[in-house]
Amino acid sequence: MKYYDRLSIELSRPGRKGFGLREAPAGALDCIPAYLRRESAPKLPELSEPDVVRHYTMLSQMNFGVDTGFYPLGSCTMKYNPKINEEAATALEGVHPLQKAHKGAAAVAEGLDKALAEITGMSHFTFQPCAGAHGELTGLMIIKEWHLRRGDTARTKVIVPDSAHGTNPASAAVCGFHVVEVKSTPEGLVDTEVLKSIVGPDVAAIMLTNPNTLGLFEKDIKEIASIVHDCGGLLYYDGANMNPLLGAVRPGDMGFDVMHLNLHKTFSTPHGGGGPGSGPVGVRKGLEEIADSVKVSGFHGNFGVMLRAYAYILSLGRENVPMAGRLATLAANYIKECLKDCYKLPIDTVCKHEFVFDGLLEPNGVSTLDVAKRLLDYGFHAPTIYFPLLFHQAIMIEPTETESLETLDAFIEVMRRIAEEAKEDPELLHTAPHNTPIGRPDETTAARNPILHW
Repeated sequence: MKYYDRLSIELSRPGRKGFGLREAPAGALDCIPAYLRRESAPKLPELSEPDVVRHYTMLSQMNFGVDTGFYPLGSCTMKYNPKINEEAATALEGVHPLQKAHKGAAAVAEGLDKALAEITGMSHFTFQPCAGAHGELTGLMIIKEWHLRRGDTARTKVIVPDSAHGTNPASAAVCGFHVVEVKSTPEGLVDTEVLKSIVGPDVAAIMLTNPNTLGLFEKDIKEIASIVHDCGGLLYYDGANMNPLLGAVRPGDMGFDVMHLNLHKTFSTPHGGGGPGSGPVGVRKGLEEIADSVKVSGFHGNFGVMLRAYAYILSLGRENVPMAGRLATLAANYIKECLKDCYKLPIDTVCKHEFVFDGLLEPNGVSTLDVAKRLLDYGFHAPTIYFPLLFHQAIMIEPTETESLETLDAFIEVMRRIAEEAKEDPELLHTAPHNTPIGRPDETTAARNPILHW
């Protein structure tokens, strides 16, 4: 362990200070109620300013993000985000939602609404939701309200494919619906025959993302839309996988009635670690008033994320937005084709932005977790593993459109090297990572019995 890797309390030395504060003048604390005043000083680390700066700089260098490396996280679109969008996000940072109408903020909301409607084929967006799952819940609330306003109280079920994002069934359950799973075909697509057998007058909606979590485009989407609409249900589009469709096809044209977008995935805000996020919900014509009437947030959600997204769309322009989707799709297929001779590809077909391997072609006792841990030794963040649940040793990879050919080739080379290591020295992978600040922790014990204090 390096010296500055230690906890700040371990670096502390009695009496050491980085700066001093003047004594508070007499009576300055009288405004603070007695029950809120400390009886003794808090036990804080005592450090010099250089020690503090070096400690936190060292910690920042241990962090991993899109500014420092490749993030091949499937279904998360962890792509690099242009810094001009970060600059734009500060333009209205002093605006408070309770102050009088601000023309600049209103113009951003109106402009972004029109841009997203054009990109998706929807009629109108509400920006209240602060995350993707928040958007899912909002969209389902809109769907429930639409059925109730028509006096249709029998719609208690929401259909969710077995390849769905994990938040889909959770959001439906939180909204009070009963979740009904529809199985996939061997090709990884919704089985329309099974779907026909489970629709009925009690179905409120089906939740889909297209392309689905396997990165495959649901080619029967028009038939799926007809099946659900004919039974009186609505189609909900999970926008987490919207990135590859930019400028190619629109959810509204596929027949979707309600959708959410992850602005923090497709439209340029770095996400992870809990935020910041934004999950605006778009609706087809006729649902606009309901969308605005459903309240899940006091104001416009995370406005800074909206600014980033608007800057991203305007900077690319109509002619370049489609390139993001095309390049993301090209990159995913390139990696897939370069690795399918050493990693098991359960569905060998053209994918969109992401694809899923089912572990090593010749595992030799090496698991997907071992592969992910070994990647860390080579400086690559591990992709999503063991999801979706359709495959036992799933490795989901999404390179996005922002990575260079050289980065993709470097990742491919390392993945191939790990496949060779699995054949020659599996124990090397069982004990990986070896070059990180900590080795392989006991993740089960850490989750069940976390140590949350020093």
